[in-house]
Amino acid sequence: MSKLFVAVFPPPAVREDLRRVLPADGRFTRPSKWHVTLAFLGEVDDARLPSVTDALATVPAPAAFSLRLTGGGRFGPVAWAGLAGDLRKLGALRESVRVALDDAGFTIDPRPFRPHLTVSYHQDRGLLTALAGYAGPTWPVTDFALVESALGNYHVRQEWALPPNPSPDQHHT
Repeated sequence: MSKLFVAVFPPPAVREDLRRVLPADGRFTRPSKWHVTLAFLGEVDDARLPSVTDALATVPAPAAFSLRLTGGGRFGPVAWAGLAGDLRKLGALRESVRVALDDAGFTIDPRPFRPHLTVSYHQDRGLLTALAGYAGPTWPVTDFALVESALGNYHVRQEWALPPNPSPDQHHT
């Protein structure tokens, strides 16, 4: 059995920028684990892993798009950073992932998608204060990944690239 999820990871420089504004004594998850979950599959039998990867290979991915971490809040004790940028394309990617997995027999949480990046699982007013005024650098989302969570570590099982975003100065004839 493998505990799996599908995610978008901000690049290391973006995670480090956020890390720098958080309190030095804050109790937060390792920045290398910071991600935006598109779909949580939970425990999946290893024999079904090829079905997951085959389903994700069919996702009609949007062209690469940009996001940025900004603001934050709480879900109970969970502190999170919010997102800005092309949330429409992020939502479309999430919905494509959800449909592909559902069609392959993997039911995803039906609650509305609330994109965020979990920073901590502990109540910490200092973290929330730091997140409230945060506006990080913009980054290009160029892929999404199937990730396995094992013994507190994340292992990318496979990644799928998003098509490049055509530059605005390209002319079509």
